Amino acid sequence: MIFTETKLPGAFIIDLEMREDERGSFARTWCQREFADHGLKADLVQCNLSFNYHAGTLRGMHYQLAPAAETKLVRCTQGAIYDTIIDLRPDSPTYTQHFGIELSAKNRRALYVPELFAHGYQALTDEAEVTYQVGEFYTPGAERGLRYDDPAFGITWPLPVSLLSVKDANWPRFTSIFQGVRA
Repeated sequence: MIFTETKLPGAFIIDLEMREDERGSFARTWCQREFADHGLKADLVQCNLSFNYHAGTLRGMHYQLAPAAETKLVRCTQGAIYDTIIDLRPDSPTYTQHFGIELSAKNRRALYVPELFAHGYQALTDEAEVTYQVGEFYTPGAERGLRYDDPAFGITWPLPVSLLSVKDANWPRFTSIFQGVRA
């Protein structure tokens, strides 16, 4: 695997090192030792699969609070998505900054999302499938979210948002929940 740190410290793009022959190809998508060698949390407790019927569908921006803060390794296994993260670590030099990247079945990239990062994505194709390896159990009482269109972050989504859950549409704006936290 090839680890490339994004502009948000601790968040990495993971590219595969494909081995090819006449049969096809092979690549390692996860290695606890390699993740730990890059200073990344290497615990996995859940794997999740998300399927999106229509391009424009948006899911996010989700995160969990400590002690149930999640890390995620996100990969698109069918179609394409625009994956976005926001750094919510108050002591981080990139606090409130975001990063986005296209993940697709074609480019086979993954995004490692550290703890205390909000995460969301938009399906760029119909029938986009996404798999997440998660470092903490889903804990409803620790679940939080932010508005996908909050001007505090200035995220530009590639497509008009065509589908959004009621829960995601009703997350609060950043300033209403982080008042007084370093901005």
